[in-house]
Amino acid sequence: MQSSKSQIKKQYYKADLFEDICKRLEQQGVDLNNVNRNDISAVDEFHVRGSEVSNELTNEIYLTGAKVLDVGCGLGGPSRMLADKFDCKVTGIDLCEEYIITAKKLSEITGLTNNTMFIQADATKLPFEDGTFDIVWTQHVQMNVQDKIKFYSEIKRVLNDEGALVYYDIFKKGNEDVTYPVPWANNASISFLVNIQLMDAHLNDLGFAKLQTSDQTPKARQFLTNLFEKVKKNGPPKLGLNVLMGKATITKLNNIQKAIEENKIELQSGIYRKKSVFDNNKEI
Repeated sequence: MQSSKSQIKKQYYKADLFEDICKRLEQQGVDLNNVNRNDISAVDEFHVRGSEVSNELTNEIYLTGAKVLDVGCGLGGPSRMLADKFDCKVTGIDLCEEYIITAKKLSEITGLTNNTMFIQADATKLPFEDGTFDIVWTQHVQMNVQDKIKFYSEIKRVLNDEGALVYYDIFKKGNEDVTYPVPWANNASISFLVNIQLMDAHLNDLGFAKLQTSDQTPKARQFLTNLFEKVKKNGPPKLGLNVLMGKATITKLNNIQKAIEENKIELQSGIYRKKSVFDNNKEI
């Protein structure tokens, strides 16, 4: 029987991913010697609302020059954005080797190798020393992580004393399971959804303090509605998340929309800081 991590790798694996992206870029008339982030933004951020929500998150915290760890970086879109816009030094980690290979190559063709580095690694066993990073950034990742305490403990460990966790994730709402497949899981064996209250309890127990949260569910619902309308009118995009999810893309996204409408899931973003930067419960 395969371990859950082996199944997760299989879930996301797509052979010759970089080559496929390059082929699609060429079909759209993009010069592979002059690729910019906008050219690949539709495929390199594997989460609901893509680059739009990533850019929104950057308005909530000071990032200029920060050392950032992007946990579950996928193809590295947010990592490159942070490096490009805020001169961050960004390390991206992902469990899936093909994603890391592709992330490195996409940074090469967009000229963003100096401030980005990508490593295949397990989010519950981060290969970094204590206090290495100013910011840990993670989007749509913890749904595939069974050991939440280990996941958040490792994030805390690698943050410095003034470090912050920035997240955007999908959470369980109610007791009913979602209909599969969904983008992060073809079946329940690798889907580890928990509710927001449990995440908050874990983070508080580990010594984090909540700075802010935002309900992203309404925007996610509207994004999916707009997306389906575009696909109905124009067909699937030449370069989009369909590159990663293949023929099951519409089914998977439909099941997310269905889960939102049935109040089975909700989406939230937020920022937590280590409590060590607080004095008498007031931020220093």
